[in-house]
Amino acid sequence: MFQNLIVKNLNADAQESAAPAEQPTATTNAPVAEPVVATAHDDFDWSIDKRNVSHYSAEEQVKYDKVYENTFVQIEDGEIVNGGVVALTKTDVVINIGFKSDGLVSLNEFRDLQNLAIGDTVEVMVVEKEDRQGHLHLSRKQARIHRAWERIVEVHKTGEVVTGTVTSKTKGGLIVDVFGMETFLPGSQIDVKPVTDYDQFVNKTMEFKVVKVNEAIKNAVVSHKALIESDIEAQRAEIISKLEKGQVLEGTVKNITDFGAFMDLGGLDGLLYITDISWGRISHPGEVLKLDQKLNVVVLDFDDDKRRISLGLKQLTPHPWDVLPEWIHEGATVKGKVVNIEDYGAFLEIQPGVEGLVHVSEITWANTPINAKEFFKLGNEHEAKVVTLDKDARKMSLSIKQLTEDPWSTIETRFPEGSKHKGLVKNITPYGVFVELEAGIGGMIHISDLSWLKRFNHPSEYTKVGEQIDVIILSIDKENRKLQLGHKQLEEDPWNTLEDTFAVGSLHEGTVTRKDEKGAIVQLPYGLEGFAPNRHLAKEDGKSVGADETAQFMVIEFDRNEKRIVVSHARIWEQAVAEEKEAVKKEAKVEADKTKKAVKTIQSKVEKATLGDLGALAQIKEKLKKEEDNG
Repeated sequence: MFQNLIVKNLNADAQESAAPAEQPTATTNAPVAEPVVATAHDDFDWSIDKRNVSHYSAEEQVKYDKVYENTFVQIEDGEIVNGGVVALTKTDVVINIGFKSDGLVSLNEFRDLQNLAIGDTVEVMVVEKEDRQGHLHLSRKQARIHRAWERIVEVHKTGEVVTGTVTSKTKGGLIVDVFGMETFLPGSQIDVKPVTDYDQFVNKTMEFKVVKVNEAIKNAVVSHKALIESDIEAQRAEIISKLEKGQVLEGTVKNITDFGAFMDLGGLDGLLYITDISWGRISHPGEVLKLDQKLNVVVLDFDDDKRRISLGLKQLTPHPWDVLPEWIHEGATVKGKVVNIEDYGAFLEIQPGVEGLVHVSEITWANTPINAKEFFKLGNEHEAKVVTLDKDARKMSLSIKQLTEDPWSTIETRFPEGSKHKGLVKNITPYGVFVELEAGIGGMIHISDLSWLKRFNHPSEYTKVGEQIDVIILSIDKENRKLQLGHKQLEEDPWNTLEDTFAVGSLHEGTVTRKDEKGAIVQLPYGLEGFAPNRHLAKEDGKSVGADETAQFMVIEFDRNEKRIVVSHARIWEQAVAEEKEAVKKEAKVEADKTKKAVKTIQSKVEKATLGDLGALAQIKEKLKKEEDNG
């Protein structure tokens, strides 16, 4: 093309030079009159044009060069220009942008233009004016990306809603084509509800808001959730403007928790607390409500910003105490379900929202302690008598025991003092055993009245809860509804007859059953137990009688009143050693007495002792003295 333009211009100049009046600056070379015979060695004048064309001066050459240069568009790399489609091939589109050469653009960059034709005008970017091969490098794709980025930046500033097509799924979200440029849609920005299936959105065209741009790397983040929230906010604003306490609204259960349910009021959330769901007691909102259930609820309260709304469901119906049936009155027998148990009693629900308290003192006529949590079970039904009823205070006291006659009114005739009975062990404490003789009648056996012979650290060593035990009525306290019971009194006191058997000094075989830092408990004959202090457990070899070991024991103390026997093993062998020493002493004394008697006999026979006799007598005296000293 560049060569064609030069030829055209030169021909035009030649034609203009044919008119001498119009081109005064041009000179015309006339044909030579006489032919010149040229030789091979003559100098050749290249300035002579044999075709008889025009020549330009230096000033004219500069002028026309400038005119020529101005016929081309001045462009820079990265510039976006409009170009015309001048040709189409199977792979490329030839674009003329008015530059000194045309550019080629891959046909793939025009896939969105199905009817592209020669003569169409398209926008392209000058990637490179002249590459290594001298070609003009153009790109429609990069032009579109550049224009798309400009528009994206603009709508990000204005907040304008844009339309885009989801092209593919990627890690953490979706890729969206906006204005021909790829943007990122995070999974958290797809919807106000969590989305797990991203594939359902691929190839869908949706509306978005540009929420973030990065100028440095030309990256944009879009959100569909922001549009939904904007709509919800508009609905919320409309509802809030009309919100009043006591107003009844329709809502949908959107979430259920342990403490209540969240209701969607059409763009505005409210909390229906568990205690405001039903007049009756419920343990979990799920017992009454279901997800997506539509309900009418009443506005109970909201904060100053009207962002937290408390709702009520039960308030849409009258309070059950205000419409209490006539059959619920003082003295009436009612049936209720156990809905709550405390240490002091249990609450029975007579009907939803109407409850009465059965105090522990109203469970049974017996005066023995009763654990309400053991007597009652949640959900169980019981009949009870209405004792008091206060509709204004919405309180009711109930009694189970008053459904039957008070057994203590005839206690003396049915359980007189001294009478023997069989009872059930109901409870055991450190100081005694509570025994039930019949429903509402019971008493306590003190720990000291369990056995004549044994002393227990705890009554559970003798009996267990649920076992049958024989008792005797020791005394009746009708006013305080108490019976004093005995068990050991069913037999005579064996200590009266055991005093001779276990006299102090008597020996008995015993087994150590338990030891502590003070001594040991020794099991003796006839079921008796004795106590051996530690120092009385010593053996003759220096060791001590151990647990579960059987040995001989001597009674060193017998106290009938305190029911106490003290025994000793050490005393047995210590006494034997003492007796042996005493026998040796007696024998030495007898021997000394004999020697004294012999001396006296000799003295009486000898009236005048010789020197030898005196020596023998001195030896005998010395011997007697030594025996006395040793004795």
